[in-house]
Amino acid sequence: MVPFQRPGTPDAHGLSLAQCEAAAWAIAPDSTRYRGAGAIQVALAVALGTPLPYWLYVLPGSRWLQDTVYAWVVRNRSRLPGDRPYCDQHPTECGSG
Repeated sequence: MVPFQRPGTPDAHGLSLAQCEAAAWAIAPDSTRYRGAGAIQVALAVALGTPLPYWLYVLPGSRWLQDTVYAWVVRNRSRLPGDRPYCDQHPTECGSG
């Protein structure tokens, strides 16, 4: 996992800053790209060592539900608890320090 705020990261993966700000991305070794909830499920599948999370994502109806929840989280992420932004944690890497 790589934070998109690290300088050069979006370009290195063929993504724009706007694409990275809008959604999470997972890029497979074969260059297949997964966006949003699909990216989260691919990352979870890799972390757990089983394709089950992604299989559950592609089930009929499940994709719609997970994409809907993901969109809600994106719209409300500033109000949700979580980790400090990458550039707040690493100001020298982002040119702020």
